[in-house]
Amino acid sequence: MTDVPVVGVLALQGDVREHLVALAAADAVGRAVRRPEELAEVDGLVIPGGESTTISKLAVLFGLMEPLRARVRAGMPVYGTCAGMIMLADKILDPRSGQETIGGIDMIVRRNAFGRQNESFEATVDVKGVEGDPVEGVFIRAPWVESVGAEAEVLAEHDGHIVAVRQGNALATSFHPELIGDHRVHGLFVEMVRANLAAGS
Repeated sequence: MTDVPVVGVLALQGDVREHLVALAAADAVGRAVRRPEELAEVDGLVIPGGESTTISKLAVLFGLMEPLRARVRAGMPVYGTCAGMIMLADKILDPRSGQETIGGIDMIVRRNAFGRQNESFEATVDVKGVEGDPVEGVFIRAPWVESVGAEAEVLAEHDGHIVAVRQGNALATSFHPELIGDHRVHGLFVEMVRANLAAGS
């Protein structure tokens, strides 16, 4: 594909600007997505970190939850970081009252598993599919994956816990690669978007 893919960033909450910068560095056109009509115009979507309960409630409020689920079910490439990982889980181990997910990855996720805000940390992570040195991951009130189903592929672990998963066109990491200027994970996702476009999906 010679066309540059258009990748949205769900702009309801979280570090939207950093993802837009990372997508541009990975040779994609990044766009903020807040409404269903904006979602319809993108080739893929990043769901940023933030507070997963708030993102869930805002997605419902903005009329985005069902369109998001429909696009993900239809095979739109999607990448979730931190809270975005929680949003892509088919099941949350400890959901807040009324919390919903988009789903798309057969995994069970534990919210805030690595601790509170003041226990945030950085760690190097070997991510399958990302060439070169390990990725420097920023973990901020990060979840981890308790278990995955047969269709989901574990891409990375940290301290014995699953922190990166892929299932088909859905990718999720517990950590924030967009905060440290290493755009290789976004590059991996943009290649997923390009492959999906080339397949004519």
